[in-house]
Amino acid sequence: VLVNSGSRHEAKYLSGISHFLEKLAFSSTAQFGSKDEILLTLEKHGGICDCQASRDTIMYAVSADARGLDTVVNLLADVTLQPRLSDEEIEMTRMAIRFELEDLNMRPDPEPLLTEMIHAAAFRDNTVGLNRFCPVENTDKIDRDVLHSYLSSYYTPDRMVLAGVGIEHEHLVECARKYLLGVEPVWGTGRSRGVDRSVAQYTGGIVKVEKDMSDVSLGPTPIPELTHIMIGLESCSFLEDDFIPFAVLNMMMGGGGSFSAGGPGKGMFTRLYLNVLNRHHWMYNATSYHHSYEDTGLLCIHASADPKQVREMVEIITREFILMAGAVGEVELERAKTQLKSMLMMNLESRPVIFEDVGRQVLATNTRKLPHELCALISQVKPTDIKRVVTKMLHKKPAVAALGDLTDLPTYEHIQAALSSKD
Repeated sequence: VLVNSGSRHEAKYLSGISHFLEKLAFSSTAQFGSKDEILLTLEKHGGICDCQASRDTIMYAVSADARGLDTVVNLLADVTLQPRLSDEEIEMTRMAIRFELEDLNMRPDPEPLLTEMIHAAAFRDNTVGLNRFCPVENTDKIDRDVLHSYLSSYYTPDRMVLAGVGIEHEHLVECARKYLLGVEPVWGTGRSRGVDRSVAQYTGGIVKVEKDMSDVSLGPTPIPELTHIMIGLESCSFLEDDFIPFAVLNMMMGGGGSFSAGGPGKGMFTRLYLNVLNRHHWMYNATSYHHSYEDTGLLCIHASADPKQVREMVEIITREFILMAGAVGEVELERAKTQLKSMLMMNLESRPVIFEDVGRQVLATNTRKLPHELCALISQVKPTDIKRVVTKMLHKKPAVAALGDLTDLPTYEHIQAALSSKD
């Protein structure tokens, strides 16, 4: 079951509700006395369960033997619409979240933190810029009443999709009718506080966190102290036609860590490898990411290096953004398109990925584009399309996230000026 609900919808509520719901998923419900009972029921069908909350979707997923479909849909209906949310479970969740937040700040891999920071910088205080993790000060404030109030607004039939892979469509529809139609949720069907329909407002800006990274990973081979920078610009939503050229551009930029060995499929011919990692041995990482939502998107490059080389690193990354608007070679474009198609096809070999793909597409558009349709769209991307989307992107203010020792970090104005000096 996928629900159109996530941290982006928490503007009128306490921040962190989706994080709580993710941790509380598959706990006791009207029919099942505890998490153990749910797991035992699933075990009879060789099943496992998982819940993942993102900025715009929360997904309750079960993988089990197809013969247990009735049991599974009944269980999913119960978990999403009839959770007990006992005081004990909420208290356990508070502890789990506090532990996770501590762990997040101690991890040697700063990826999750940087992703939060770049979204906060790009969409300041609105929609996808809202924090995906529950702030520590809110852990004690979120209780059953707060959760019920949120659930009554967002867990409504028009915002939910039941998706399945490896089962007969008719059988799934029959189960949906039986277990999901006309079920009164535990929070009642009273008046909701209204759904937040705000459209993402791209603001650009900078979020800096000064942090001593010198002792991040002690051990026999400690990682050297690094400063991490992420620079991003607004791209487009996954509903727009330009989404495909942006996906090809992201593939063309590619990149990775400096320790990635070569070999087929490693993307060693991508621009961030050829122009950055090959030429500047002191760079530890240069990777391109593309985040896309139903009303906006963000294309960013994450780079890390020794704190003393931050200024040079920022110059190199901004130069790569400007070079995107230059000539696109036929060979590199074809290579990026082939790589994107092969990645798409390889990912869709896995059933959990197909399930998520079906669910998310239907939730956003009520239809699903099939893999061969997407491949046809990728094949049609021309150098002029790449140039067009880049030119549009470079007119925006940049979003910058910086983590670590920031003594030598250039000012935001300096970065903005470097990106707009493309003429």
